[in-house]
Amino acid sequence: MFFATQRNLGELRVLKSGLFRRYGYPRMPSSPRNLLVDFLLDLEQTAILWQLALLASSLVLGWLASRLMLGRLSRSEGRSGVGVGGISRVAFPLMTLFMVLIDRAVLKGWYSVHFLNIVIPLLFALVLIRLVVYTLRQVFAPSGWLHGSERFIVLTIWAGFALHLTGLLPELLETMDYLSFNIGKQRISLLIVLSGVLSILVTMLGVMWVGQILERKVMTTENLDMNLRVVLSKLIRASLIVLGVLIALPLAGIDITVLSVFGGALGVGIGFGLQKIASNYISGFIILLDRSIHPGDVLTVDGRFGKVAQLTTRYLVLQSNDGTEAIIPNETLVSSTVINHSYTNRQVRLGIAVQIGYQSDLQQAMDIMTQAAVNQPRVLKDPGPKTYLKSFGDNGIDLELGIWIDDPEAGELGLRSDINLEIWRKFQEARIEIPFPQRDIRIVSGQTPI
Repeated sequence: MFFATQRNLGELRVLKSGLFRRYGYPRMPSSPRNLLVDFLLDLEQTAILWQLALLASSLVLGWLASRLMLGRLSRSEGRSGVGVGGISRVAFPLMTLFMVLIDRAVLKGWYSVHFLNIVIPLLFALVLIRLVVYTLRQVFAPSGWLHGSERFIVLTIWAGFALHLTGLLPELLETMDYLSFNIGKQRISLLIVLSGVLSILVTMLGVMWVGQILERKVMTTENLDMNLRVVLSKLIRASLIVLGVLIALPLAGIDITVLSVFGGALGVGIGFGLQKIASNYISGFIILLDRSIHPGDVLTVDGRFGKVAQLTTRYLVLQSNDGTEAIIPNETLVSSTVINHSYTNRQVRLGIAVQIGYQSDLQQAMDIMTQAAVNQPRVLKDPGPKTYLKSFGDNGIDLELGIWIDDPEAGELGLRSDINLEIWRKFQEARIEIPFPQRDIRIVSGQTPI
């Protein structure tokens, strides 16, 4: 049965050779090597025992080497740009692959190594899957499409591994290369297109991963100003993306001179329809470089009050006390007046107005108001609270309590309410009157109307 199958395969190759010559192809795909058939032949020989023993020893040595490497990395994690979490995913299969490669090189001088020839691509596929999935999770936020992409990548890699075992992968690649057409002098095949797309994806993914590592390193550098950290991180990411494009295009077989045409089209687009976008980006770099606004500052922009939750090169996120977030373009920050409540310092003065009756004890009322502010933990002790006699009104004496706080992002309504409640309670105990407008109407009778 086996020899009949081999004869049929030979006849099929002769037929395919004639078809390839008929349609003008230079040569037909080479004869595939089936690793599974070679492995089945090894099962009847003692070589399989040597290969199993070497595989077991490689697994043990790979595990020990990975533990040793991870132990050293965990002690130097603070100085390392790459976390232990990523290396731990590929350390064991990578070390085992290295040991198996050494064992195969030593053993193939005496015995056949068909079983190890299957183990090597299996370990390589496992390393590749873990590395790609970890990189995707580091570059992109968790989402539904990310999980779908991970499943597609895993299935693709395992399918390539299966094709390699059966010997069909080289033949498939050559067949994809034959499916081609010419555009001028340039020959384009399905294999070239797929390899170009794959090279672009791999290059850009690697560039984005490196950019995120460097951005995280820059953002955690405490001796740099926060605005400078943001500028450097954005410049690093943009530079790496440009570098990735310059590397990926030649790998995909695309002439890099096409970028000049693209640059001209981009310039025309900016001139006609992208002025606002370009203005926002330029304004963002101006704000970051002149350090007029920092993340965490308390601003009032176009009547919106809140804390700067995020500052990017295109927009600013202003988070108010009620939980809403306003996305403000950077151009607005440059072209309009912005009130920065924490530009030089975070201290903000609040004034609380109170009116008392003319018959009330003025000094006692002022002492009560000052003490009510002192009892609040948010009110600063230096400068401390102080009550002022503001004016003499129609209905009573106008007083104003001046206080200072250094956390304006926490809001002022709750603090005003607590102080007013304390003043009201103390005024009731001291019988200090809080007047309200009153009008006396006198009716004069017995006069002859005019």
